[in-house]
This record gives sequence, C-alpha cells and structure tokens, in this order.
Amino acid sequence: MISLTRGVLAATLTLASTACMSDGMGSGMSASTSTSATASSSMPMAATPAVPPATAMAEKTVMVGGAAMYPSKNIIENAVNSADHKTLVAAVKAAGLVDTLSGPGPFTVFAPTDAAFARLPAGAVDGLLKPDMKATLQKVLTYHVVAGRMIAADISKAIQAGGGKATLTTVAGGTLTASMMGNMIMLVDAKGNMSHVTIGDVMQSNGVIHVVDSVLMPA
Repeated sequence: MISLTRGVLAATLTLASTACMSDGMGSGMSASTSTSATASSSMPMAATPAVPPATAMAEKTVMVGGAAMYPSKNIIENAVNSADHKTLVAAVKAAGLVDTLSGPGPFTVFAPTDAAFARLPAGAVDGLLKPDMKATLQKVLTYHVVAGRMIAADISKAIQAGGGKATLTTVAGGTLTASMMGNMIMLVDAKGNMSHVTIGDVMQSNGVIHVVDSVLMPA
C-alpha cells in the first residue's frame, strides 16, 4: 500500500511540474511576442523614395540654328536661341509683335533665316527696321503667320485635297499658295516669289514653326 501511494504521489508531482513549466513557457512567449510587437510599432518607417514627375522626361526637340527648340517653350522663347534667326527676331521686336507671338495662339510661322533676309535688295532690311516703317514691317511679318497649328502633314493633305495646290490665308490677310516640290513643301507669295520649307514641324507650346529659305512678300 505504501509503495502504491508513493507511486501515485510521484506521478502527481511530475504532472504538476510539467503544467507549471508549460504555463511559464506560454507566458514567456506571450511576453516576448508582445515586446516584439511593441518594439516593431515604435520603430520609424523608412521613407518611400519620391517618384520623379513626368515633366522630368526628356522633350523631343528639333535643332534649329545650332540650338534645341523645346515644345514646352513658345515661339519667341525658342526663336531667340536660333543663330539663324537673328534678323527675324530683331524684326519681330521692331514691329512690336513679341507679345503677340508669345501669346497662346496657336500660330503657324514660316520663319525666314538670316540668309533669306540677306537675299533681299540692298538696304531693304535696314529700311524695314526704321520706326516709321513699323506698319509695313508688321504686314510683312504677319504675312508669314497663319492662324492655327498646321504641321507639315496638314499642309500636305490640304495640297492633295486641292488637286496639287492649297491656299493658306495669313494673319496679314493675304494668301500663300502651297504645293509640293518632291518631298518639300513650296510656298509662293503674292509677288510670285518661291520659298521652301527646309526644316518643318518645329513644335512650340503655342504653335509650330517651319523654317523657310526666302522672305515672303505680300501684295
């Protein structure tokens, strides 16, 4: 009997000890988990790197007069950087058209190069730049401007639709006759002079520029 009682007592003590150890481990694990969670929640989060804006992407530019022409800039902002359009820029300033061509537009500008102005009769450019010739200068310059944005494809379509010719009405009120010379757009002014688009589709924020090799003269 004594032996049996001792055996039962030993088994009971063993079970109690095991239960205490289990409770202790459970409490320890729970405390550890709680501590880890608290520490984790108190740790500062790493900052997410900023995503660069879409405007940082490179613009598709066209080189004119040794300078890149940016579509995000207006006609004047781009033209002043072209080494081939010093005379045109000076004329636009003398005619008081800077604000107009910096405005919303849109405008299609046929922009003669310095070489084009140099082919005019001697003294013609200097004469046009005189203050008392401002009205005449404005008429000449606005004869190079068509309201709206007409890219080369638009002009070509108009030429095709017109059976080989298209009439473009300028801001000055006169007209230009456009046709194709091979793959090149050709313009004929009111005096019968021809000019060719040498660099087309120079996109601007307020329109488009087509560089031409001759000065267009109104009637």
